[in-house]
Amino acid sequence: MLEAKGLRPSYQRLKILEYLAGSKAHPNVDMIYEDLAKKIPTISKTTIYNTLAALVEKGLARAVTISGQEVRYDFDVSEHSHFLCKKCGRVTDVYGIKLPNTKEKAEGRVIEEVHLYLKGICRECLNKLKGVQNGKR
Repeated sequence: MLEAKGLRPSYQRLKILEYLAGSKAHPNVDMIYEDLAKKIPTISKTTIYNTLAALVEKGLARAVTISGQEVRYDFDVSEHSHFLCKKCGRVTDVYGIKLPNTKEKAEGRVIEEVHLYLKGICRECLNKLKGVQNGKR
């Protein structure tokens, strides 16, 4: 996959790509570093930043800036939206929401990307809130 996009498949790049492919958590650099440093003590945050930038540039990953405070990364580059839970901070994928045809509204511009970010409270946090409201803990 890396070679097909013109990237040298170093050990660290492979491990970062594997980590991203196996994660549904939309990790940020710190999350990736924490987990990979246990297995690869020589890995640096700079290597992770540079690798993620290369993966995004080559279309192998997507940068998600839903909170405005951090960048999360998603291995799934298919057309989909993201939901941020304001309570627990988890970012999840949302499929099936179709955006209107933005090309018709481009007015001579070239649209290269469209992002739809949703924010609210996830099911798990809502269930916890309902439990507390009903006297359960």
